[in-house]
Amino acid sequence: MAKVVLITGGSSGIGKSIGEYLADKGYTVYGTSRFPENYTDSKFPLIKLDVTQLSSITACVSELISKTAQIDVLVNNAGVGITGPLEEIPMEEMKRNFETNLFGPINMINAVLPYMRSKKSGQILNITSIAGYMGLPFRGVYSASKGALELITESYRMELKTFNITMSNIAPGDFATNIAAGRYHAPLLVDSPYKVPYGTTLRLMDSHVDSGKNPLLMAQVIHKIITSKNPRIHYKVGAFLQKFSVVLKRILPDLWYEKLLSSFYNI
Repeated sequence: MAKVVLITGGSSGIGKSIGEYLADKGYTVYGTSRFPENYTDSKFPLIKLDVTQLSSITACVSELISKTAQIDVLVNNAGVGITGPLEEIPMEEMKRNFETNLFGPINMINAVLPYMRSKKSGQILNITSIAGYMGLPFRGVYSASKGALELITESYRMELKTFNITMSNIAPGDFATNIAAGRYHAPLLVDSPYKVPYGTTLRLMDSHVDSGKNPLLMAQVIHKIITSKNPRIHYKVGAFLQKFSVVLKRILPDLWYEKLLSSFYNI
């Protein structure tokens, strides 16, 4: 029987590419969306899901199990961006970002674990970000939420070893998706002391997304991980310099690395 894969945030961008690619490879794929009725042309079924609501998560997983009687792979892909000076981002927006990028994936994991444990088999793939490996200017909340998911994954892996359930992080760099349009942007206030550097950084970030990699690359990597006998803990996908920035952080003195990032963002 074909493996059953559930992909959160499967209606567009990276999630959609992963779903279509795996479906073409013969997997039984289900995606999720807050508004699945808006995507009638989806090449795989979409289940209604709001990852910030525990009741929605429970209903989504229950619906999947009622249709397939199993779940072999969970891809925690749903996420949102957020930008702005840390001093000026409303605390409610910070909390909302963590609800989607961190607590949502944790609740999804906990919802599918009983089914995977009963089969003594399962795989969970968390889509994080290369930004989660470093504190970036005006993206601090996003970096923190994705970095936290990276560390949570490491802990889960050790706790789940005896159940034959594996978990991996896949950290993409910039990909050509609609993530920039869906970000929460702290208002660029006229009287803000951060107006110039924040405005410059915001334009730079958007240009990186516009010229980003094809999401198909992420789909191919996900397939390779699913078919791997011994999946690694961490994977980084994207442009060479973005991946190499993680290596530089490990080998450079902190102040040198900070100066390098500041120079890149013209701060």
